[in-house]
Amino acid sequence: MQPANLEDFTAQAMDEGFDEIITREWAPDLQLDSHTHPFDIRVHVARGSLVLTVGDTSRTYQAGEGFRLARNTPHAEHYGPQGATFWVARAN
Repeated sequence: MQPANLEDFTAQAMDEGFDEIITREWAPDLQLDSHTHPFDIRVHVARGSLVLTVGDTSRTYQAGEGFRLARNTPHAEHYGPQGATFWVARAN
């Protein structure tokens, strides 16, 4: 179930074992080459959009959608023309 607000997202993520919640702002048309994170993440796109590429698969996520990535999963990000705001839960 997608959260209605940051408070709901935080409660859901903490219930699932995530231990850190942050809000990230991404610039318009920003591209991040393939990289990894040393933590699991759960993301909710609160505003804007991005194309997430994992392996040979790319998917566009719009405001109101979300995704998860396991730690050390190589991925690339390309943000849309309005940039994006993410709610991010991390499991360190």
